[in-house]
Amino acid sequence: MVTLLLATILAVQPGGDRPGRGVPDSLARERAGTIEALRYDLTFTVPGDIGERVHGQVVIRFRLRAPRRVVLDFAQPRESVGSVRAGGRDVPFTLADGHLTIPAAATTAGDNEFAIAFTAGDEPLNRDAEFLYTLFVPARAHLAFPCFDQPDLRARYTLTLEVPSGWEAASNGAATGTGSEGGRTRVRFAETEPIPTYLFAFVAGRFSVETARRNGRELRMLHRETDAAKVARNRDAIFDLHAAALAWLEDYTGIPYPFGKFDFVAIPSFQFGGMEHPGAILYNASGLLLDESATQNQMLDRASLIAHETSHMWFGDLVTMRWFNDVWMKEVFANVMAAKIVNPSFPQVNHELRFLMAHYPGAYQVDRTAGTNPIRQDLSNLDEAGQLYGAIIYQKAPIVMRQLELIVGERPFRDGLREYLKTYAFGTATWLDLVRILDARTPEDLATWSRAWVEARGRPEFTTAVRLDRGRLSRLMLTMRDPFERGLVWPQRIRVALGYTDRVRDVPAYVTGRTTRIRPAEGWPAPLFVLPGGGGLGYGLFVLDEASRSYLLAHVEAIGDPLTRGAAWIALWENLLEGRVGAAAFLDAVQRALPAETDEQNVQRVLGYAARAFWRHLPADVRARRAPGLEAMLRAGIGRAASAGAKAAWFSTFRDVALSADGLRWLEALWRRDETIPGLPFAEPDEITMALELAVREVPGWRQMLEVERDRIQNPDRKARFVFVMPALSADPAEREQAFDRLLRVENRRREPWVLESMAYLNHPLREAHALTFVGPSLELLREIQRTGDIFFPGRWMEAALSGHRSPEAAAIVRDFLGRELQYPQRLRWTILSAADELFRTSR
Repeated sequence: MVTLLLATILAVQPGGDRPGRGVPDSLARERAGTIEALRYDLTFTVPGDIGERVHGQVVIRFRLRAPRRVVLDFAQPRESVGSVRAGGRDVPFTLADGHLTIPAAATTAGDNEFAIAFTAGDEPLNRDAEFLYTLFVPARAHLAFPCFDQPDLRARYTLTLEVPSGWEAASNGAATGTGSEGGRTRVRFAETEPIPTYLFAFVAGRFSVETARRNGRELRMLHRETDAAKVARNRDAIFDLHAAALAWLEDYTGIPYPFGKFDFVAIPSFQFGGMEHPGAILYNASGLLLDESATQNQMLDRASLIAHETSHMWFGDLVTMRWFNDVWMKEVFANVMAAKIVNPSFPQVNHELRFLMAHYPGAYQVDRTAGTNPIRQDLSNLDEAGQLYGAIIYQKAPIVMRQLELIVGERPFRDGLREYLKTYAFGTATWLDLVRILDARTPEDLATWSRAWVEARGRPEFTTAVRLDRGRLSRLMLTMRDPFERGLVWPQRIRVALGYTDRVRDVPAYVTGRTTRIRPAEGWPAPLFVLPGGGGLGYGLFVLDEASRSYLLAHVEAIGDPLTRGAAWIALWENLLEGRVGAAAFLDAVQRALPAETDEQNVQRVLGYAARAFWRHLPADVRARRAPGLEAMLRAGIGRAASAGAKAAWFSTFRDVALSADGLRWLEALWRRDETIPGLPFAEPDEITMALELAVREVPGWRQMLEVERDRIQNPDRKARFVFVMPALSADPAEREQAFDRLLRVENRRREPWVLESMAYLNHPLREAHALTFVGPSLELLREIQRTGDIFFPGRWMEAALSGHRSPEAAAIVRDFLGRELQYPQRLRWTILSAADELFRTSR
């Protein structure tokens, strides 16, 4: 009766409509307009037994202008709420559709305080027997505790953790007190600066701690690595890279580091590369603690990752987007700043080439597909916010922002960002707020520019028209086409490369219309090739004319400039996907040209293309015929490479493509430690991967090999992952079906990297025929994957599900699913279309 009466009261009071599931924009705006001075005082009690639930209490304080209903977010069942109290008395409430609603009669004008006892949901706690860590991005805090789970309601947090004795703990604030009693430890953390719910975090568990002082600041790293030599080899570089990033950012922004203490945690098999919780950054341990044979790209990736997450302390943490439709802003500036920060630490690296390789291939992988999306998307409910993440905001957006910096100018761009950060410090802002600041610093129409680059999906397609007169260029024209036939133009600065026997000549151009005449080149001798993206600046599909395509396939290694060579390889790959270059011809070029390549970044990119062409674009019988020659080229590359990192790049590709009897015998001998590669030490993760790759090829004794590898793994986290993945390697189809079926249960999908590795092996190209049985169920499960998983999981799930398929039958299953599901959510439809793009191309 009380519940019915309360529901009636809620329905008739102003704003009393039930808000529905998730966090709708309308509810968020209502709350942001009425709630002020928000504070949370949280206590979590973490049991030593992973089978027991985590209990907590939150005291929420805030100010209202007038009494009104208060809608908190808490997506757990009614029994998870122990009590709601104010002033020492129980307060009536309802819990429906993931919202805990307190009626207006229980509130007052001015200061309000409610104490809520609850049982936390496990979904965002990432619990292991020996540790846990929270991951609340983009709006998953309300799965753990009652809160206002939206980015524009920043709050100050005070936290107390009760954990088993012997556990370390970290959170956003500094630890202010620790006490132990009865096998338990209680840690109190200082109040934070105002931050949104998605940036609040805590970690607890059996971690080792490394500390260092840099530039007068203490830095602290928590980790679970058992290889002491690996930790010792990496620790100083990790601390140095963080310190260098902090110093650079303080100088560039003119704002000191805003969050006091600085901890970071290396998590085994973390879902992301990193997560920017202020004062408690989380990283994937494998990205920080590199093996002795780390490649140049792995070292660059680590430096970029650290710079990216540190940049977030200003871009995203100090100033946060009002709503997640602008989540791309924090990511793009973190990537742009990271590129600037890393350059001085690696003076030997070609950083223009680095930017090209780090961003363009990844952006194209989505932007070329029917499932691409705009950088800035509409978002009506935060339960869909996780689907906004992906290559378009991480890889395409930095390319777009570099174009914007070229338009505005480097110094005005920096000054505009400084104004933006100071104006909105510890607050929220939108893309349009930044556009207004930058618009005042340039005569360009940034609003029009933004409509094509930021608000529309897809990439332009460029074709070249070359006219010659007596051996000289009389006209060179670029034509831009919108592949979606909307008539869009993407204004951009490009550098057209014209190749000659002795040099490459770059011609700068500003493309502002559908056709652009490259006048400075007129009168030049006829070039051997024309590459509109040759300077590593232009963005789009650059369709190679026949003469340029033929020359590059036959002579790409003759190009002297590494940046132009890298751009040429990217263009050849994109033309392969468009059906203008054959996979066999591409691999012929790789086998001929790659031994002459001198830049390690180009080597690694082309090795990746070679493996992808081999598995995804060649039929099985052609793969078998080509394998010995490809393996011989790769083994020669291993022997020729001068450093352990360079050798590792060649060896990794050999390991991934080996098919011949001789190749597999050598790989097995390396795994058994009967043979070695001079100058290339193998670490535990290397031997794990070798065992998995040998098993999926069903070499004799594959099962015993897996058992031996399991027994010799020393690190408990790596062992647990290996044991989880093992069934996916079985030669028995029935065992593989059981391995897939267990993934239908959400509790078996908690460790997402383990799941994705299992899916990749279940759908390996060598298992393609049997793996057809997994395609339909994988599609059917996608909506649940999106609802229960973290932000990158849906896209990675579909990529793993389809990556081993190239048959018309697999393509038909996908098309039939999309044809039947006419009301399927648009963003998930895009996810499927992006993942299926190469399948559709190869099955034609």
